[in-house]
Order: sequence, then structure tokens, then C-alpha cells
Amino acid sequence: MAQRAVWLISREPGTPFCGTVRFSRRYPTVEKRAKVFNGASYVPIPEDGPFLKALLFELRLLDDEEDFIESRDSCSHINKTSVYGLLIGGGELWPVVAFLKNNMIYACVPLVEQTLSPHPPLISISGISQGFELLFGVQDFLSLSQKNDTELNTKLNQLPDLLLQACPFGTLLDANLQNSLDSINFASVTHSQKQPAWKVGTYKGKPQVSISITEKVKSMQYDKQDIADTWQVVGTVTCKCDLEGIMPNVTISLSLPTNGSPLQDILVHPCVTSLDSAILTSSSIDAMDDSAFSGPYKFPLTPPLESFNLCYYTSQGSNHTCGLQSEFWPA
Repeated sequence: MAQRAVWLISREPGTPFCGTVRFSRRYPTVEKRAKVFNGASYVPIPEDGPFLKALLFELRLLDDEEDFIESRDSCSHINKTSVYGLLIGGGELWPVVAFLKNNMIYACVPLVEQTLSPHPPLISISGISQGFELLFGVQDFLSLSQKNDTELNTKLNQLPDLLLQACPFGTLLDANLQNSLDSINFASVTHSQKQPAWKVGTYKGKPQVSISITEKVKSMQYDKQDIADTWQVVGTVTCKCDLEGIMPNVTISLSLPTNGSPLQDILVHPCVTSLDSAILTSSSIDAMDDSAFSGPYKFPLTPPLESFNLCYYTSQGSNHTCGLQSEFWPA
């Protein structure tokens, strides 16, 4: 469900090219996927000029075209779906989603995750419905409160930043571009920090933090009265933080159960901003003693977008219960 490219073309009858590309956006990462999926039937995205000419020809919008062209106008080529195939460079660029509204042509090329020969059924290509949704969203944004060409040019200049928010890497997240504009304006007023380059967008929705604790237990059972059974735990805490804001802060706290042995050999993710030194001093190399830090273990951090390993730890002892309980709260 991704788009290989997006175009906005103004129709201009009487001009040499009968139209002008007002905006275009290509997604190289999606294009690489298309080359792999389509195989021998792959046709690359053309430059704006050849695409403009081929699209206007297919839509019958060229001034100097003939009245009837069999390859395009015969009864076997009647189009009822607004999905076209463009003959470009000896191949057919398909599927191209395009429609004309108020002298503006909205077009995109969805990713098809299979070979294109023969053409798969349109209903099996999820990117087509996403492409329509994206184009209708752009249309609504451009037509909202538009009074003259100056306002249209202003909105066209805003499209690169808006698509970075609403459609990062060609995948549609929000078809309402006004929401993305409001988010950008709000961030510019309320946040002084610069958005990091590795974070292509900000999360919008209900704040939630998912925490998963995985432990591997090694034990030695002697079945002797004079030798105590021993165990050692190696644990990993994995987190996924969905929080609004450019650089949200959160504190995650880990608490030991009743009679739990202190954690040792703690290694934390680089996103942890600060840490109590007492948490890092306990080591499994040292002899066990009752003065070891026993929690709660608090980790202030600025989480990345993806799932990450918050920390690794060990714990050991004899005749004790082991395990962790977790909780979190916004900083």
C-alpha cells in the first residue's frame, strides 16, 4: 500500500504542451520495491515531460490530436475506472490513477506487489484505493478557501512538507492534509527543538507504551540439604512508545516482586537520558550482599519511533522468586 509517484498538472488549452506540471513527488524506496515485485514487466517512472505528454494523450486533452485513434478510442478501450496505462519508452506504465477536476489533473502511480503481465484485477491492488484517497485529500486541501492563483501557489509550496507528514515514504497515514498543516503550525509555535532527521513524522493518536519483559532462567538443583539450589536470570525489556510530540519524554519504572533479588549488569539503550548511578554499580562478579540497589529502577528516556530494547539485566540468588513488574508515566 504505497505510491511510487504523485503529480499535479494544470490543464492549459492553447499552450504548446496543453498543460504544466505544478507539483511532482517520487519515492525512490518504493521504486526499488516496484522493480523487484514487477520483474520483467517493470516500467520505470518517467520524467515529468514524457509523463505529461502521455497522460494528456490518454485523457484526450491534447489540442492537435486526431478525432479518432483506434488504440485509444475503440470500444475495447472504454475506461470507467480512472485507472490508465500510459505508453512510455516502449513499455506501458500501469496502473496510473488520474482524474480531472477544475482544470487540475491529479495523478499517481500505486505500487503493485506482483508482476504486471497480465494485469492483475484492480480489486487486488490495495494501493489503488489508497492512491484515490491521497488524491482526493490533496484536492480537498487545494480547493479549501482557495480564492486566487496566489493562494493556490502558496498551497502548492506547502505540499512537500505536508506529504512528508501525511505520506512518508509513499505510504498514506492521513488523507486530511489540513491536519498535517495544523500539526506543523502547532509544532512551530509550541516546540523550540528541531525535529531529528531520523524521525520522518510525529505520532498522532492515543498515547500508549507497550512493555515486554523476556527472561531466561538457568538453575542448578543439587537436592542436598547442605548445598542451596541456585539460579540466574538473563532478562530483556522491550518497549514500543506511541507518544505525541517531536521529542516526547517518558519515564519507565521497573519494580521487583516481593523478595525479588536485585538486578545486576544492567545495560541501557542510548535513548535513556539519565540514570541513577546506583543502578549500574551492582555486578554479578561481586559477591551478593544485602546493600545492592533493589529498585524501583527508573529510566527517563526520549523513545524512538520503532520498538527497541530498553535494557538488559541479570539477577541471581538462591531460594528466591524472580521476575519483574513494570509501570510507566509521562515525564
